[in-house]
Amino acid sequence: MLLKEYRICMPFSVEEYRIGQLYMIARHSAEESKGEGDGVEVVVNEPCQDEQHGDGRYTEKRIYLTSRLPGWVQSMIPRVFYITEKAWNYYPVTITEYTCSFLPKFLIQIDSTYINDNGKTHNALNYSDEMLSQRDVVAVDIATEDPSNSEYKPEQDCTKFKSSKTGRGPLDEGWKDRTEPIMCSYKAVKVFFEVWGMQTKVESAVHKAILDIIIKGHKQAFLWMDEWYGK
Repeated sequence: MLLKEYRICMPFSVEEYRIGQLYMIARHSAEESKGEGDGVEVVVNEPCQDEQHGDGRYTEKRIYLTSRLPGWVQSMIPRVFYITEKAWNYYPVTITEYTCSFLPKFLIQIDSTYINDNGKTHNALNYSDEMLSQRDVVAVDIATEDPSNSEYKPEQDCTKFKSSKTGRGPLDEGWKDRTEPIMCSYKAVKVFFEVWGMQTKVESAVHKAILDIIIKGHKQAFLWMDEWYGK
């Protein structure tokens, strides 16, 4: 098991982030459904309750991705290939699990919490000393980092964007120490792939892919701010 805690600061309040996150998820779900055979199927969407976190909502989705895979990969997997996402939303705390329809030993667990600070909380997720000793903290800066292998586009540059609705931005050097409001998304990601000889390589590759998704998604939440702010 490989555990990394990603800390992503955003120039929002925690409540604003919630709105932006919902908008981002809805937009991505619509875009992911454009490919033939691809899409997101909602299997369960119902209230849930937790002794520690209180009332929340449980969702289970199937994310179909077959047509996006290389041909040689498609020839090796079942015709119907999907990722199952199970999520427990007790905002500002969320718990998410991902499993693969044809890899029973593969699991991704993501524990998230959202705090109005600039990423300096030592143990935001209340982990035990044992878990803290295994944790690798990764600070993500949406102003300076881009997904791997992405081409530079000025319209995707957070150091050049300024929100017309809020006046926030551009995000220049040291923005996390000067910006108000500011919040941090703390995401502890655990990747399990219990196959001898492949575990370390696969778990590292999955974390790299997750980091790309985190960077892209959070940059877009900021760059699309004028589309969702105030709704």
